[in-house]
Amino acid sequence: NPLPFEDYLDVDLSARRETEQLTLGVCVVRHEGADSADTPEDIGVIIEGYTVLKALSDVAKGCALLLGLIYSLNLRYPKHLKYIFEFLQKVLMELDGNNLSMKVQVLKNKLLE
Repeated sequence: NPLPFEDYLDVDLSARRETEQLTLGVCVVRHEGADSADTPEDIGVIIEGYTVLKALSDVAKGCALLLGLIYSLNLRYPKHLKYIFEFLQKVLMELDGNNLSMKVQVLKNKLLE
């Protein structure tokens, strides 16, 4: 089923369309009117509009699993998110951290100051 989080029938149509167009992402489902501090109803990973994982315990685990899926499925980072994923992989997770692009190297140096 191409609709992410198909178990939530009350998700509005615009939210469904947005998630169907996602290339890669971690999706957090909250009740309408919920505060950002409230526990989410569900957390999942979306690849090319399909929910590939759901019922995750937290967003950090979703991000780690997304990076693992990107690596194991040999996917490319979306061009507009290339540096974000490079930062997550190489700086935060310390995987291949010696081979950084100039932009990510500058950010890493600023964080270490």
